[in-house]
Amino acid sequence: MSNGERLVEANGVHLCIETFGDAADPAILLIHGASASMLWWEQELCERLAAAGRYVIRFDNRDTGRSVSYPPGRPEYALRDMVDDAVGILDALHIGRAHFVGVSMAGAIVVGAGLHHADRVASLTLVSTTAGGADLPPMSDEVTGYAGAGGPDPSDSAAVVEFIVGLMKVYSGGSPYHDEDATRALAEQDVARADNIAACLTNHFVIDTDVTDGHRLDEIQAPTLVVHGEWDPVFPPAHGQALQQAIPGAELLILEETGHELPPPVWDVFVPALVRHTAADPVTRRRAPGPA
Repeated sequence: MSNGERLVEANGVHLCIETFGDAADPAILLIHGASASMLWWEQELCERLAAAGRYVIRFDNRDTGRSVSYPPGRPEYALRDMVDDAVGILDALHIGRAHFVGVSMAGAIVVGAGLHHADRVASLTLVSTTAGGADLPPMSDEVTGYAGAGGPDPSDSAAVVEFIVGLMKVYSGGSPYHDEDATRALAEQDVARADNIAACLTNHFVIDTDVTDGHRLDEIQAPTLVVHGEWDPVFPPAHGQALQQAIPGAELLILEETGHELPPPVWDVFVPALVRHTAADPVTRRRAPGPA
């Protein structure tokens, strides 16, 4: 059951968050990828994790949903700031350590947290993301072709919805688990909820995405789970395998017949794996401000 959406101040900006479950349970911070609000961490998935004894936090990244937004094409932040945003949410909730889970672009946010805020990170889970590197397979022609065709008119909500629906179909890689009707319903909700859809469609693709500051993946110390779709057309499985090999002790979970998404039919595999992965480290809380 959701504890309701609310705005918090984190890292000097206002971000919209929503929590599920008991705040006394180990915390899982869910971070989504480029242009995706927290709605793409489906409510049912969050509730399943909460029912398994986790305090689940999802939030709108900058320029998505109800969080702070900037003029389209002129974001006043880098991906490194989004790393600090995630930790700032823990501060706002008086949480000392959490399990960080990131999808696609947010995999870099999670890696940045593991490198720069190791004391706040109980574990990392990297879903459908990449270690980078010119020797890794490129995106499929279908993905690059769709992205290169140009985006929709942000003032035309119906066109934006259809663009997202089409993009997610391409991202699915032809997976039998892809549900176009459910995707359309979620896209409609997301577009209607967004404070600045033009910024949402644009700004994450023009920010500085370097979060390493010279650090290397082999410096990550937190237990790491890499989750990757067998049919991912954005980052083919070799990207997940490279991450698993680069991070000491990392485990790799391949989701069969799955693309660049986490559709409900794979939750019976993903949820138990994430619950197991987040079971080792007890939640650590900071004292709330004010008198004891």
